[in-house]
Amino acid sequence: MNRYETAINRSVGSGIEINSVLRNTYMLLSATLLFSALTAGIAMAINMPPLGPLLTIGGYFLLLFLTSRFQNSALGLVFVFALTGFMGLTLGPILGFYIANLSNGGQLVATALGGTGAIFAGLSAYVLITRKDFSFIGGMLMAGILVAFIAALVTLIWPMPALSLAVSAMFILLMSGMILFQTSAIVHGGETNYISATVTLYVSIYNLFLSLLHIFGIFGGDD
Repeated sequence: MNRYETAINRSVGSGIEINSVLRNTYMLLSATLLFSALTAGIAMAINMPPLGPLLTIGGYFLLLFLTSRFQNSALGLVFVFALTGFMGLTLGPILGFYIANLSNGGQLVATALGGTGAIFAGLSAYVLITRKDFSFIGGMLMAGILVAFIAALVTLIWPMPALSLAVSAMFILLMSGMILFQTSAIVHGGETNYISATVTLYVSIYNLFLSLLHIFGIFGGDD
C-alpha cells in the first residue's frame, strides 16, 4: 500500500470516527434533555422547593466531577443522567415560580425554550455546514465564563438587578460561543468522547435557556 492509499484510509477512518462521535453526542444529548424535562416536570408536580445555592452548586460540581472521572466507561452514562436529572430538578422550582407568579409565565417559558432551540440549531448548523474551526475562542470562553460565574455569585450575595441582567446577557453570549466551540471540536476531531461533548452542550443549553428566561422575565413579565 503506497502513501497515497494510506492517507486516504486514514482520512476515511477519521471521518467515520468523527461522524460516530457526532451521532452519539446528539443521541445522548436528546435523551438527557428529555430526562431533564421529566425531572423538572416531577419537581413542578410535587411543588418541590428550591434546593438553595450551596446544595445546587455543590451537587452540580460533584456530579460533573464524577461524570468527567468516568467518562471513558459505561458508568459515565449513569453519572450523565444523574447530572442532567439533578439539573432538571433544580430547574423545576424556577419554572414553577414563573408560571405561578406571572400571568404570562407559561408564554415566557415557551418563548425562552423556543429561543434556546433556535440558537442551538442555528449555531450547530453553521458549524456543520461551514466546517469552520472555532478552537481559537477556547481561552476567551474559559476566561469569560470564570468572570461571569464570579459575577453571578456576587449577585447571590448582594442582589443587584443591573448586574444580574448583565450576567444573563454575558451567559447568552458565552454559551453560544461554547456551542460553536464544542461542535467545532467534534467536527475537527478535537473531541473524541461523546459523553464529555454531551455534558458541555447540555450545560450550554441549560444556561442559555435560564439566561433567556431571566431576561424575558425582566422585560416581558406581566405580574
